[in-house]
Amino acid sequence: MAKIGLFYGSTSGVTEEIAEKIQAAIGEDVCDVYSMEEDFDDVDDLLKYDYLLLGCSTWGAGEVQNDWREPLFDIEVDKPDFSGKTIAIFGPGDCECHGNHFVGALGTLYEQFKAVGATLVGAVSAADYRFEKSTAIRDDKFVGLPLDEVNESEKTDQRIADWLELLKADFPIPAT
Repeated sequence: MAKIGLFYGSTSGVTEEIAEKIQAAIGEDVCDVYSMEEDFDDVDDLLKYDYLLLGCSTWGAGEVQNDWREPLFDIEVDKPDFSGKTIAIFGPGDCECHGNHFVGALGTLYEQFKAVGATLVGAVSAADYRFEKSTAIRDDKFVGLPLDEVNESEKTDQRIADWLELLKADFPIPAT
């Protein structure tokens, strides 16, 4: 079975906790986890995998978490070929304090990886979320899995489970 590479950036530990939950649900034997700060060397780390889960929180006015800035710059400049790669994106945001740009980092990751040929999957309906605006919306769906650990933490585990079930159509996730 093909391995999944899960790469996340986490400043306050929230995205790291989500990444750990996702890995536990998929299985350590199927999913390798990388901290963008501690384990990531360069874009070749991403290119080793045909299946990628990318985690990034949103900061400021819809910006990506700091650990993603340099890799995304390198991808924009060098334009590595991600065709043949299947990517799903997840990340936390705060729908109340930052409802004007809720999980905007997901939209940034989506656009960057789409531009270099990746196939992006795992879109989630926006119907169950409270927010004013998001650059992570395409056709009334989020481009990945948004989570709000500040205001809706009680929904996180079910949202992850539902998302992973959705991803089974495109990812080598074992049946549970």
